[in-house]
Amino acid sequence: MRGDREFRKVRSHGVAVRDPLFTLRVTEYRPRHGETWRPRAIIGLVVSKKTLRRAVDRNRARRRVREALRTLPGGLPACRAILLPNPAVLTVPFSELQAALTRALSRAPGRAKRGGQGGNGPQGGRQGGGGNAAGPRPVPASMPPQDPATDGPR
Repeated sequence: MRGDREFRKVRSHGVAVRDPLFTLRVTEYRPRHGETWRPRAIIGLVVSKKTLRRAVDRNRARRRVREALRTLPGGLPACRAILLPNPAVLTVPFSELQAALTRALSRAPGRAKRGGQGGNGPQGGRQGGGGNAAGPRPVPASMPPQDPATDGPR
């Protein structure tokens, strides 16, 4: 993934899948603006200094996880994800790391949705100054659509 904006989108809209070896935050695949539709896995690895103090360990954890993802037997599903490895990634056998990644990716929902919140904002309400929206309003199913040319008093 490139840029803070993509990471923020996955953090805010993704579903967290926790494992003793790592935390995986997954959301569905969407192409970047202007990009053609090519479903693929786009995964960002984040290893903080708080998790692993030494740069050597952080780099080794990144290399192990990257190789485990690259050589997964079933391949990777089309998604955007952030993977946050724990220190146990350095000591666990490679086959167990691959098995844990496979389990986590299979537990991740196909289309990740935010639970129970409506609207666009984090509070579930409307954003902006209120008033009339710039777009057309949805028509309830019980009302027949009206023709704008004959829209007058009845």
